[in-house]
Amino acid sequence: MRILSQPSLLLRRLTSPVHNGLCDNNSFGKSTFMLFQIMHKTSGGTRPKKKIYHRVHELDKAMDLQKKPTAILKLKSIIQSQKSQSLLLRDLEKEVGIIQKWNFISVIEKYPSIFHVSGGHKTPPAVTLTTKAKRIADEEALANELMEPILVKNLRKLLMLSVDCRLPLETIDFIQPELGLPDNFEKLLIPKFPGFFSVKDVRGRPHLELENWDSSLAVTAREETYMNSRMLDTSGPAKRARISKDGNFPGPFAFRLKFPVGFRPNMSYLHELEKWQKMDFPSPYLNARRFEVSDPKARKRAVAVLHELLSLTMEKRLTSGQLDAFHSELRLPARLLLCLIKHHGMFYITNKGAKSTVFLKEAYDGSRLVDKCPILIFRDKFVALTGRRDLEPTSCTT
Repeated sequence: MRILSQPSLLLRRLTSPVHNGLCDNNSFGKSTFMLFQIMHKTSGGTRPKKKIYHRVHELDKAMDLQKKPTAILKLKSIIQSQKSQSLLLRDLEKEVGIIQKWNFISVIEKYPSIFHVSGGHKTPPAVTLTTKAKRIADEEALANELMEPILVKNLRKLLMLSVDCRLPLETIDFIQPELGLPDNFEKLLIPKFPGFFSVKDVRGRPHLELENWDSSLAVTAREETYMNSRMLDTSGPAKRARISKDGNFPGPFAFRLKFPVGFRPNMSYLHELEKWQKMDFPSPYLNARRFEVSDPKARKRAVAVLHELLSLTMEKRLTSGQLDAFHSELRLPARLLLCLIKHHGMFYITNKGAKSTVFLKEAYDGSRLVDKCPILIFRDKFVALTGRRDLEPTSCTT
């Protein structure tokens, strides 16, 4: 029995050549994410049982939890960008637009522990950071300093994933916030490391190119997790590994799975999954041109590329458009949406927020990101001034 998820009639229409959908353009949008059904055989008969794609409410919540912090941090940056470290409220519209202006005013009013409004009567009202907020904001410089080696390492690994060890600058810029790169990184960061990066014109477009291959970096996040678990395992001689009911298998080519609540795979499904988990596959850091797309090992490698790409981001998630932007350079699966659906134990697609977003599920404990880089730890500390209790201390990724 195949464990491939079967799309509904509506999704088959959307992916047909006639509609120029997934099959031809390799793209997917918010409206298509929940318009499908996962089909698998039950143990009691041959008729397939319909399964709706299961929502993970904790990850949907993670999207909701970022809305106010985003506004708070943006307002902080706007205030800090002013020479006087003070922003006249009448100038707020110039910075954020007339529509968002009132949302930011609401944030200012709601969090007096962060934002202080002065003036009135004869003096135009202005907003500044409170003394406590300024003190914490000063820690951002140290966080950015700690981030630099992480950013350089991840950017090198991203280029190593691509087939020609280079990527269009506009493609990298498209995921610049998710990688944690500073604004104008091509002018502020790249020139500092001429031994690692160069900018070259390729067919009329500026590309960031890797100067030197580093084999020590060609290790995936999945492999690092496996090696760490092996070092921590002191249970004695290894026994024959068996796949568990949650789909996990302790092998060197296995992926960590987190099936949603309510998903109950039968034994036939688990048997096929065990074979897939055991299957060896080429490293995502090997050139994709070396492999036939039809080869099952190459298809598993494509899943590993997706896993590694998400692992290189700060919050282990990207929008559908951002993933698709890397389609040709990273040789992502032709039917990207169907690949993500099939491997719903690894990836979660949410239509919460302005754009559809793909999560790496293993990176989250409920709605909380497990490992955070220095800049995310700083942001949590700043946003904690609002009194949010869900911002618990987390380990730092180095």
